[in-house]
Amino acid sequence: MENANRTDYRERTSSVQRWVRENAGLFLVLPGLFLFSAFMFYPILYLLYLSFMRATNAPPTSIHAGNEQFIGLENYVTILADPSFWNSMGVTWLFVATSVALKLAFGIAVALVLTSDRARGKRFMRSLVILPMGLPAVFSITVWSKIFDNARYSLANKVLLNLGFEKVSWMTERWLAFLTYNVTEVWLAYPFIVIITVSALQDVPDALHDAAKVDGAGYLARFRHVTLPAIKRPVMFGGILTAAASFQQFLIPFIFNDGGPGEANSLLIHYGYTEAFGNTSPAYGKAASIMMLTLLFIGAFMWLNVKKGKLADGVGDR
Repeated sequence: MENANRTDYRERTSSVQRWVRENAGLFLVLPGLFLFSAFMFYPILYLLYLSFMRATNAPPTSIHAGNEQFIGLENYVTILADPSFWNSMGVTWLFVATSVALKLAFGIAVALVLTSDRARGKRFMRSLVILPMGLPAVFSITVWSKIFDNARYSLANKVLLNLGFEKVSWMTERWLAFLTYNVTEVWLAYPFIVIITVSALQDVPDALHDAAKVDGAGYLARFRHVTLPAIKRPVMFGGILTAAASFQQFLIPFIFNDGGPGEANSLLIHYGYTEAFGNTSPAYGKAASIMMLTLLFIGAFMWLNVKKGKLADGVGDR
């Protein structure tokens, strides 16, 4: 009887150990799933819930008292009929397109310098290049906002005055303000593009460049037909990630001029924030619907680019 009990115990222990081994990956993933649920999944669900509600900070629809009213898709209908939303949508897409183009162009140019055989002190220069990544974004953006201040002797205006031009009202002219947004966004994100591009450039075989030189190809021809095809996929991947970050940009318009002049440069995240917290009568339900639409657009953008760019090809084929 005792031997039978020992056998049953060993069998149960062995089955438990086997189950633990087979599901070890689950235990490693569970902490991440918990954190995602607590800080991402639950807020998204609550945001979705609010988007179907009329919720304010005052009776009879006070969100603080739990008296929000279900109104179905009314918030979405209101948003989609609001010209301010479509202005914000257009400005956001334009900001994504221009800032990503500038970030890629500047990042690739810097990466080519850092990997050039003619460059000296490349290690020191690389440490300087990644410096913006070590600074808090709010600090960098605040500094840039002072550089482009409307004051006569702000740094940008002082440079213009020294060159013989008149001072410029950077923050009160729409497209000048939009330009300052782009310059600041490039400063924040170009180190990420540089890191990816430098890594990709180091994997380009020298034999390809040597063969192109033998065929008489100049620098621009080698860059177009040898370098660019070799680094296309990692640079495209970096471009997609930084585009998603540009789509979510909030601090730049918030710190610079609150999306001004007026609401002309209010990016989507900033526009949603303004609806929730920037008005005397906050519309939390309307703001939630703006954020849900933004989330939908970002998700569709990421999925479409990864799929069309074939960036997931080969994953899981090993």
